[in-house]
Amino acid sequence: MRCDAAQFSQMYAAVYQDLYRYALCMMKNPQDAEDAVSDAVLAAFENIGKLKNPDAFRSWIFTITANICRKKLKAISKKQENETEVTETLAEDQSQDWGVSIDVQNAFFILTEEEQEIVGLSVFGGYNSKEIGAILSVNPNTIRSKRSRALEKMERVLR
Repeated sequence: MRCDAAQFSQMYAAVYQDLYRYALCMMKNPQDAEDAVSDAVLAAFENIGKLKNPDAFRSWIFTITANICRKKLKAISKKQENETEVTETLAEDQSQDWGVSIDVQNAFFILTEEEQEIVGLSVFGGYNSKEIGAILSVNPNTIRSKRSRALEKMERVLR
């Protein structure tokens, strides 16, 4: 696909908030989420010529973002801030509307990394189980059952 900076910027502007929210839920840290989205945008811009269908841009850039988040999470040591510190940091920053309550974030943080990815792609990316299965290379039936179990787990915490 041929695309100039203005066209790319326009396509990116349409998905930025959802990309950031997804990255924030995956990375659990605003700075790491910003870094992941920045890396994803740079990679997408550098490789826009490989995208054949402009209608697939949203799915394509979410896949790039998901892959970058996974790589970054593997690189982060287990000694990094615990979930309580992250929640406090998010609560202290009143100037940003993350669109997710602290209770929901706490419930989200109890999920495994894979469950967070699935719920994040479903909720913030708007993808169905078939699309998530293609992104993660997992059977759509498995995605549906894991998403259902993850949402039930969150629901139990929120009660």
